Amino acid sequence: MKIGLYAIRSCTSSGECSDWRIYLSLHLSVDWLWWREQLRELSSAGIWQVVLISEGMPLSWAYRVQKGLFIDGARTLGFGGSGRAGVDWWESIKFLLAPLIRAEPGEQGERMFRACVEIRELQIGLSGMEEWGERQKAKSEDELFREVAITEHVDQRRAGCIGFNSEDELYLLRVRAERAAQQLAGRQLLMPEAQALLAETAPAIGSEWQAAVQLAYLAGRVKYRPALAPPQAARSSRFDWPWARREQLRCRRCGSMAAQQSACAACGSAACAYCEACLALGRSRSCALLLEGAALPAVRGTAGGSPTDLVSRWGLSPAQSAATGAALAYLARRREDARAKGRFLLWAVTGAGKTEMTYPLLDYILASGGSVLVATPRRDVVLELAPRVARAFPNTARVTLYGGSSERWQRGQLTLATTHQLLRFRHAFDLVIIDELDAFPYHNDPMLGYAAEACCKPGGSFIYLSATPPAQLQREAARGKLAHARVPVRFHRHPLPVPVYMKLPYVAQQLKQRKLPRELQLRLKQSLERGAQVFLFVTRIAQIESFVALLRAGLPGIRVEGTSSEDPLRGEKVISFRDRKIRLLVTTTILERGVTVPKSDVYILDANTRLFDDASLVQMAGRAGRSKDDPAGTVIFGAPEVNRAQKVAVHQIKRMNTIARRNGYLVK
Repeated sequence: MKIGLYAIRSCTSSGECSDWRIYLSLHLSVDWLWWREQLRELSSAGIWQVVLISEGMPLSWAYRVQKGLFIDGARTLGFGGSGRAGVDWWESIKFLLAPLIRAEPGEQGERMFRACVEIRELQIGLSGMEEWGERQKAKSEDELFREVAITEHVDQRRAGCIGFNSEDELYLLRVRAERAAQQLAGRQLLMPEAQALLAETAPAIGSEWQAAVQLAYLAGRVKYRPALAPPQAARSSRFDWPWARREQLRCRRCGSMAAQQSACAACGSAACAYCEACLALGRSRSCALLLEGAALPAVRGTAGGSPTDLVSRWGLSPAQSAATGAALAYLARRREDARAKGRFLLWAVTGAGKTEMTYPLLDYILASGGSVLVATPRRDVVLELAPRVARAFPNTARVTLYGGSSERWQRGQLTLATTHQLLRFRHAFDLVIIDELDAFPYHNDPMLGYAAEACCKPGGSFIYLSATPPAQLQREAARGKLAHARVPVRFHRHPLPVPVYMKLPYVAQQLKQRKLPRELQLRLKQSLERGAQVFLFVTRIAQIESFVALLRAGLPGIRVEGTSSEDPLRGEKVISFRDRKIRLLVTTTILERGVTVPKSDVYILDANTRLFDDASLVQMAGRAGRSKDDPAGTVIFGAPEVNRAQKVAVHQIKRMNTIARRNGYLVK
């Protein structure tokens, strides 16, 4: 897209002038009105001197000029004070834009520059707008005509669809701007998204939403950013020499580096960069405007009550209460020192009741007037959590966000969301709870880490929930650099089932021989005869169908099915498995978490392959023994050999059992 760009400074009647400041504009008429009203409010006899650089410049160019000429209001090229000798705006701007001009093919860059840059010197006083400076002294007939045209344009905008010709209409615009700022607070949205948000949540703004947003921008309630821009460190140098390479661009929405370029009708560039990583949420381009709404400061209230009182309300087990109490005490301390974002790890075994443990934390922040986000990797988990949280907090405004959610633009004090929805927020939440931190798509995805960090308010806190925290967090916890608490036992207070090693050939070899190993066949029969539901995990989707056929032949009379991430009937099969219509389910790591089936046994084949790390093995093993009526369960690691991942997984499970026994959490 293209955007207006101008520099402005205030000058007194005695000729003293302030430093220049530079602004972007979606609606120049609003800017001229804003600055005139500032003079009125200050009862000033001075004027605003304006250098209108462009009425429509590609956003990536305009942002480069803004950051190159003036950084945080400070002059960088000597444009300031009462003097203006030697200032050549045209040449200075062309120098700053040289790398972008050269990036265009042939003469297109020069043509774009000449088409969008036309330096005009104006002044705004209480009486209106006029040209100033040397051009005022000797105007041609064309220039006089253009001055009249600008004045008429401003007057038409005032009297037309915006209507700025009365105090009541100006007041209405301010009301609309305030409403727009409220709806955009804590969000970062591309222009089409912002328009959709305001159309749904503030329909009274109507077609003048850009005028309202521009007024909010001038008031400091909204920030304008190009969706793609150089990383912060790359902008430390104010100038780019002609031989400098084209700089890399980072997506401000997701944090990914952008390498793809294409022709763009919106800005006219033949090399407009875009981000592929977050394409599903709308195209993030270097010329796309990203609106960042200012967020409220983090809450510091104490209405939530003492940690002890909060924990006792929710009927938690001793292990749950101890860990949740530690997390609450941490949040309470954060009120005293909130210079940085806080982090706390709840390291809880599978089946420990992590969701219930978060309720006192939610209660604490919500009662203080704060906002909370619970983010989880998968849509089905969000949909499963929503009714449980609704029952726990029936009087709290709640929003559930996932791809295709009808509540996409609604605002709640308590938000449940899939991880990708975090990309639309910035500094929005006092507490961010990240569920299943180690799971896909968090695992090895810096984009979602970037999004999670961005959506938490400065001074807010993170609570990480995980049965298998990433190695880095485990090291930080061990070294005392990360506040944490462990929940080493499930709600039923029985030990975790410890996996048993079974030497088995690879699945591929079994399929080639068309025969189940006798030991595996006998153990499966034992599980089925005792009434257990059997999870059987394999590494590859391509093996499922063939292995299901092999199992059916070896276990006649037993309904065996297979499912994976590619199976459109996965949901129905999981329900049938839970209802015991299916007795043995062959699957992949897609079901390593989030599925609880009473009285289950778990078989993990090819457990020594690299596709199954120690975290995956712990999670898959965690499907067994979750019922208080069958807390032991059976877990089999089947493989030709025992590797490090299997040993680490067994060690973690045994260690949690040891901690639980030492602390007296296990039933006698």
